[in-house]
Amino acid sequence: MAILARSVAAAILLLSTTTFGFAANKVIIILDASGSMWAQIDGKPKLEIARESLRTVLQSVPADDEIGFMAYGHREKGSCDDIQLIVPPQAGSASAISAAADSMKFLGKTPLTAAVKQAAEALKYTEDKATVVLITDGLETCGGDPCALGKELEASGVDFTADVVGFGLTADEGKQIACLADTTGGKYIQASDEKALQEALVETVAAPAPEPAPAPAPAPAPEPAKPEFNFMPTVVLAEGGDPVTDGNAWEVYKAKSDGTRGDNVTTEYGDYKANLEPGDYIVVARDGEAKTEQKIKIEAGQVYKPLFTLNAGTLILHPRPRQGADVASGAAVVIAYPGVDNPPTYYGDTKVVLPAGDEKVTVTIGQGVVTETILLAAGRVIDKDIIVGVGHVVANAYYVAGGDKADGSGTGFKVLKAKKKIDGTRDEVTYAYGPDSKFDLPPDDYVLIATVDLAVVEQPFSVKVGEFQDLKVAMNAGVLAITAPGTSKIEIFETKKDINGNRKSIGYAYDEKYQAAIAAGDYAVVSEKTDNSKKEGAVTVKAGERVELTVQ
Repeated sequence: MAILARSVAAAILLLSTTTFGFAANKVIIILDASGSMWAQIDGKPKLEIARESLRTVLQSVPADDEIGFMAYGHREKGSCDDIQLIVPPQAGSASAISAAADSMKFLGKTPLTAAVKQAAEALKYTEDKATVVLITDGLETCGGDPCALGKELEASGVDFTADVVGFGLTADEGKQIACLADTTGGKYIQASDEKALQEALVETVAAPAPEPAPAPAPAPAPEPAKPEFNFMPTVVLAEGGDPVTDGNAWEVYKAKSDGTRGDNVTTEYGDYKANLEPGDYIVVARDGEAKTEQKIKIEAGQVYKPLFTLNAGTLILHPRPRQGADVASGAAVVIAYPGVDNPPTYYGDTKVVLPAGDEKVTVTIGQGVVTETILLAAGRVIDKDIIVGVGHVVANAYYVAGGDKADGSGTGFKVLKAKKKIDGTRDEVTYAYGPDSKFDLPPDDYVLIATVDLAVVEQPFSVKVGEFQDLKVAMNAGVLAITAPGTSKIEIFETKKDINGNRKSIGYAYDEKYQAAIAAGDYAVVSEKTDNSKKEGAVTVKAGERVELTVQ
């Protein structure tokens, strides 16, 4: 996984010189944060690939480029208005964008057309040159027309471009959104898996436009033979260590008069050799999360072989739910290394070069969290397992023991601590929706609250490290289907009245029909028309059975 991640990262870094380039324009990156991004490609969630790729790209973007970040579907399920410009276009936004992407939930719909329109407006596309980069794994689900929007933005924009990455889409699906790029002069890239993503990104790299041919100049006087290269730097992890020539990067900047970085000259990888024009430069050597820089003065006829020492080591981590278990590919690995403000997040097997010192490693598998501090010396390689210590639980609800499984949209599960607090309440641990809900939990006693529409059941359970549990919750419920022609509201009540003569309302719907799972028992059903007239019916619901009632 580490080798493929490096190759994808190397290809993606080239985006700084492609049609997706960030060098000259204000850019807003739009990330699809819909629930479909949890789908896996070659055993790895697409959202993880997107996060890692985005973080790698931003590491190579010059600090003075103005990059913004927008997402949709990251806060609410089923909402077409869940669009947010999280980081406005600004210089030095790389850390803020990476942190936003790493902490983001993926759960909503795909209003991609509205998102592109909002991004264009945020960039003032009718006044300034503007670029939007859309990364989506799905098609429009909120009624928007991306093709019509592309024509609108092209017609009214000063110089607007939309580049679109169709991540995991089929060719037919891609045609439905490629028009957004085509009509604005952008690129559409089809990527069906990690390998295809890498190939697509490399394929779209465009060489810079050639400089106009200079006017013929008088033939210069013969010059002494020049060396093949005048700049041949070497980078090592520690003093006396072997040169690093794989996975590392070099960034070369012009030096300003005050000694700060100017324009980016080039970004190269591996064993770097070059001919630099005479002048002052700032050269940055990177490997993983470690970097160092030097100011270099190049003079004509001289050869420079500077040594860069990263003072770094290599940390290899294998997050496991228990001792001897397979690596948890979805485990989140956060490493707070010396000098970092926003620690990066990795997933599953992790191999990374870090500045030497105390590395605070926090690994999360489900609700299990463990933190270790690892002392990493310069030049050292530490390879170790991180044991989180959780058990795995799969929860399902059944209308009755041995009966049909509840698999509708109204099925949900909430996990609480079994021990009550002094006020009688319990701490909520986590929740999930739908059948086969999965939980990774640290060892403890818990209560599972299963909900199927109007039926609610509590079931205690305990978790041991490494133990797998298949929790089957018998809801002792049936399905009640109510029809009330001409009514504006249907409401279900318990038949038993309290001491004040009131009946408890169980559920209601503003419709002529209402169907829901409900605990077995006797109920009163009241229909109400717009003129406030009411009709009432009685019904008995049996566990595991369906009953239909008409109230007129």
